[in-house]
Amino acid sequence: MVILNDNAIGIDPSVGALKNYLTAVKEGTNPRKNNMITSLNFDYSGPIDGNDIFSVLKELKRLKKIKGPKFLHIITTKGKGLLQAEEDQVKYHAPGKFDASTGEIHVKSEENSPPKYQDVFGLTLLDLAKSNDKIIGITPAMPSGSSLKFMMEAFPKRAFDVGIAEQHAVTLSAGMATQGMVVFCNIYSTFLQRAYDQVIHDVALQNLPVIFCLDRAGLVGEDGATHHGVFDLAYLRCIPNMIIYSPLNEIALRNILYTAQLGLNHPIAIRYPRGRGTIIDWQKPYEKIEIGKANCLKTGSKVAVLSNGTIGNNVTLAIAKMNNPDTIAHYDFAFVKPLDEKLLHTIFSNFQNIITIEDGVIKGGFGSTIVEFAFENNYTSKVKILGITDEFIEQGTVEELQQYCKIDVTNLSTIFSTY
Repeated sequence: MVILNDNAIGIDPSVGALKNYLTAVKEGTNPRKNNMITSLNFDYSGPIDGNDIFSVLKELKRLKKIKGPKFLHIITTKGKGLLQAEEDQVKYHAPGKFDASTGEIHVKSEENSPPKYQDVFGLTLLDLAKSNDKIIGITPAMPSGSSLKFMMEAFPKRAFDVGIAEQHAVTLSAGMATQGMVVFCNIYSTFLQRAYDQVIHDVALQNLPVIFCLDRAGLVGEDGATHHGVFDLAYLRCIPNMIIYSPLNEIALRNILYTAQLGLNHPIAIRYPRGRGTIIDWQKPYEKIEIGKANCLKTGSKVAVLSNGTIGNNVTLAIAKMNNPDTIAHYDFAFVKPLDEKLLHTIFSNFQNIITIEDGVIKGGFGSTIVEFAFENNYTSKVKILGITDEFIEQGTVEELQQYCKIDVTNLSTIFSTY
């Protein structure tokens, strides 16, 4: 359904053009040669073969000489030139290493390997959906990459791929939540940015308990600068009503998914990384997580390290490499919002040196909220914030990028040893 406001026609000529076009279609008076694009006063060109680069260049050169707005319509075949990619476009969207001459993918042995975080999500959601018929799964065009495919195959009427339409995915989730559904909206962290308006107005403002599962949070490695999920902590933390949780490992992810489907009073964002975890035997009995609760992983005498999410595993390994590990205390602050203020008061009362670490941007992230807490409560402890600096991080392995950002095991161990 399209609703056009006549008052907008004088402001935006395209509104008037669109109204005229739709009216002509309704009355059957639209010329056959006309189409929606030309009705909006665009010069329409095409369709042409988008895989023929010479034809595309020829048309682009011609369009340079045309005045006014132009619309070039091209048709491409994904994976063109590689038979396997043309026939299985989903599998070859991100195939990993393959033979350049034959196109055959190098199959990795996954026997006795820890699970991918996306599979922990997908398999756990499927298990929960078997006993909770209110559970709904929604993803914008990434059922395989997010592993929602498991639920889509088992419960096709309760799991939906809405296409590359993140805004629609969020608003659809909000609508279903108003009807009592337990909605898991599964989106890559970097793509939720496209639906920021909907997160605020359609979900958080109405305080609807949508469960956002943000895959590929943190540094994603070879996927590059466009895909790093490093902004979510900062852009979600400022939204009222939002709960934000970053699991330390696969078991914590499994348990927060279980906890969320039991019923929450607010929306929640659960952020977890790309790639494999570290625990092979992860399918333990479910345990309910206390919302807002942080945990002490290790006691220490001089410095308190507060970590958020799976980057906390680097902290554990870094402490183990130290000559004097007893000086470092380690706390897992999985919840960025709400914060465990009771534990924070204890930490600031007992430590003069505090280090925060996150796999997100420093500005506005987890470390920022700890500094804000200290300021509001007149604490004078020194706080050092580790995370992603104020720049776009380029491509590389996760290990290389963590080293560049100085949040890898070796750098952390060196930093801790200076105290």
